[in-house]
Amino acid sequence: RLFDLDPDLLPLFQYNYKQFASPQECLSAPEFLDHIRKVMLVIDAAVSHLENLSCLEEYLCNLGKKHQAVGVKVESFSTVGESLLYMLEKCLGTAFSPDVREAWSKLYGAVVKAMRHGWETLPEGD
Repeated sequence: RLFDLDPDLLPLFQYNYKQFASPQECLSAPEFLDHIRKVMLVIDAAVSHLENLSCLEEYLCNLGKKHQAVGVKVESFSTVGESLLYMLEKCLGTAFSPDVREAWSKLYGAVVKAMRHGWETLPEGD
């Protein structure tokens, strides 16, 4: 879903300087699957620390810095969020109520807000 929403994100996913020719090639790469596992670990940490997300602030800020360093734009995280919500809706079916959607949106928004601090503390281009 991510590359359907924004095909321009594909070049950001390079592993060992290999450029993927198509989204399908990227989606089947072990390195990409490992990246997805890491994303889900961050989401899992946020869910696990729901009552105290501030304890993840430094980690998420540093994660934001790493993403900025490889050329990710803050705006791209909205596309990732849309993809996450799409996946949740497909997996949960009717259990994905408007309240559940709102809760996931708020959680993801809090994660991105913390990661944005990485952009604020590291000037563009550095």
